[in-house]
Amino acid sequence: MSSPHETLHPKNWKPAIGYANGMAASGRMVFTGGMVGWNADQEFETDDFAAQTAQALRNIVAVLAEAGAGPEHLVRLTWYVTDKRAYLDSLRDLGRAYKAIIGRHYPAMALVQVVALVEDRALVEIEATAVIPEPAFPTASQS
Repeated sequence: MSSPHETLHPKNWKPAIGYANGMAASGRMVFTGGMVGWNADQEFETDDFAAQTAQALRNIVAVLAEAGAGPEHLVRLTWYVTDKRAYLDSLRDLGRAYKAIIGRHYPAMALVQVVALVEDRALVEIEATAVIPEPAFPTASQS
């Protein structure tokens, strides 16, 4: 499915790989809190960076579904990581997990290294913003 949003990328810039420089969207906005890599029982099943990230992404998708949204509605992800090196060393596994969970939809993203997260075992926390397009209503000439 194609994105219901517009990707913003200046024509003279190098291609953005795995993210968008900007997104334009209108509709119902959905915001998640920071999602960490624990399961529905708030238990960490792993201390592996890529596996925790995959779980955090699945958690985002689950929250979006509660609003009737899916990964294709994402317009922004903000990643907070406790170890930039762990992120960089996991790029191949992260890419596979991202594509399996989110697909080939790449919203605007930022990644920030932080000293710690509130959950001691958390290696990554991701906030998401999605926009669900408003349903198109037929005009008088279309009815």
